[in-house]
Amino acid sequence: MRGTVIDLFCGAGGLSEGFRQAGFKVLAGQDIDVNAGKTFALTHPDAIFIGGPIQEVSPESLLFRTGLRPGQLDVLIGGPPCQGYSVYNHQRGLHDPRASLFKEYLRIVSGLKPKWLVMENVSGITSVAKGAIVEEIYREMEKLGYRVDMQVLKAEEYGVPQARRRMIFIATNTTHPIKFPKPTHGIGLLPYVTVWDAISDLPILENGETADGHSYRSKPENSFQKTLREDACRVENHSAPRLSSINIQRMEHIPEGGSWRDIPFELLPAGMKKAKRSDHTKRYGRPKKEDLSCTILTKCDIHWGAYIHPEQNRSFTVREAARLQSFPDKFIFQGNRTEQFIQVGNAVPPLLGRAIAKKIPTLKNQAFLRKIDTENCYNLPLFA
Repeated sequence: MRGTVIDLFCGAGGLSEGFRQAGFKVLAGQDIDVNAGKTFALTHPDAIFIGGPIQEVSPESLLFRTGLRPGQLDVLIGGPPCQGYSVYNHQRGLHDPRASLFKEYLRIVSGLKPKWLVMENVSGITSVAKGAIVEEIYREMEKLGYRVDMQVLKAEEYGVPQARRRMIFIATNTTHPIKFPKPTHGIGLLPYVTVWDAISDLPILENGETADGHSYRSKPENSFQKTLREDACRVENHSAPRLSSINIQRMEHIPEGGSWRDIPFELLPAGMKKAKRSDHTKRYGRPKKEDLSCTILTKCDIHWGAYIHPEQNRSFTVREAARLQSFPDKFIFQGNRTEQFIQVGNAVPPLLGRAIAKKIPTLKNQAFLRKIDTENCYNLPLFA
């Protein structure tokens, strides 16, 4: 075991899953989303889930629930909700209450005093208020005794079959150097993992059909599928949203690599009949099998992007979105389908999290790890 981790704003647990895969022991996760918490609890059975607003979580309660003392936690990770400063939010800025939640993260830091911090967010954070939030993150972390650095990482360069950019802050109060992972996939490296690499083994579905509990379409066809399936023999969260008949008609005209431009004019939505050919480049997109997926958002709405299945006239399922985010199939997302898509779209891809975790030095906390295993601290309620 490389060290201990607590995950704030954990969601379904994508970042903590990456740290777990890298050999860290996840002690606890916190989030306001109850359904995400249920997913986290199912997939991190040895960790505590603490539900509710971060404003109601104290460092003292985290220390008590995990059996830690200040300075004993190895890594505090987390991603304060990013909608307040996403590039998709044209009204982003400091006035959005979600844009100040990183201060809550820092409040917890001041009480826990972990050795390392890993905080992720959208790359658009750098443009908010002309960089004021980034400057404040640096300033406040340094006041707490941490050296900090940041870098934009491309998920596809670490084996995630999706074009996705995340801003990663790494900070430490140790003497170790701060390092970011080097790309493993791309030109001159391993080939990118493609859409078809990720989803080709999943059952065929018609529009509105479900295959939850069904067998896979085939044996694993590549190392990515083999890794994500592990010992699973049944598929979950694989239900195709039911689209209207007019959308089915539109999709019938869209080839692999095509988009709304391939739809006959008379079938276009009224608003798009006025669009320039250069506008809405990914709407009604059907990716080629050899493509990377476009960024997985909080719903795979074909009006938003290239979320049409390469072969089948339907949109992506939650399981396909999860595969494109590199979630193992053991993650069974809780809640209704809308809530499941939100959990997947808001997550850090586990493979990106694993690459980051591997750059955190192995930490000398083995005596404490043995102690908490022996005392079985986790015989506590999953929801605080």
